[in-house]
Amino acid sequence: MSHSRRKFLDDLAQGSLMLGALPLALDRVPAEFRPEPAGAPKEKWDLTWTRRLTGRVKAAFDVAELESGYGVWRASVWARQFEAAAGIPVSATSTALVLRHNAIPLAMTHAFWEKYRIGASSKALHPITNEPTTRNPALLGAADGVGEPYNAFTLDKFLANGGIALACNLALRDMADEVKKADGVSDEKANEIARAALVPGVILQPSGVFAAMYAQQAGAHYIRAS
Repeated sequence: MSHSRRKFLDDLAQGSLMLGALPLALDRVPAEFRPEPAGAPKEKWDLTWTRRLTGRVKAAFDVAELESGYGVWRASVWARQFEAAAGIPVSATSTALVLRHNAIPLAMTHAFWEKYRIGASSKALHPITNEPTTRNPALLGAADGVGEPYNAFTLDKFLANGGIALACNLALRDMADEVKKADGVSDEKANEIARAALVPGVILQPSGVFAAMYAQQAGAHYIRAS
């Protein structure tokens, strides 16, 4: 990162620069920091997932980096460790998984990865072979060379077992940018396509930071998972 870009982001984080006054700089910052377009309709967010954080032990796994999908694996295995070491049954635990920042591709389907070449742009690696992959590493199972017990840690199985997966809407703009670049569609259409390509069961939130903090308000212990 250049000195000027680093200084810009530092200033932005400290609140010394106003986004609305920087139209020429906005295309150089990550999509998650861009302001909503003027006149954008107010979004209604599904926050009912907190009702499912009912376990004796509750955890919120914050996954901000792709890391071959290992953050999703960590969210899948901790409850078994609590059962083995502390005698707390898996049924008495609840898990919220937050996919944000550079990890947002983990929330997308294989079809989206393949069509928009997410593997290449994200430099994703297979969780077992450590070779480049064109498919979402968080969804790779036995047919993809992920044997037992690791093929039980996939995102879809996490969801099927009652896990709560939350995706950052701001980071999803990066996925919409890939759509816009490849398909030449409008911002609105690109966002629509990206949202439709979320893994079924993943719940979109205003931001990943919001989701992680809201889970903590609901009593979940925060875990930095990637």
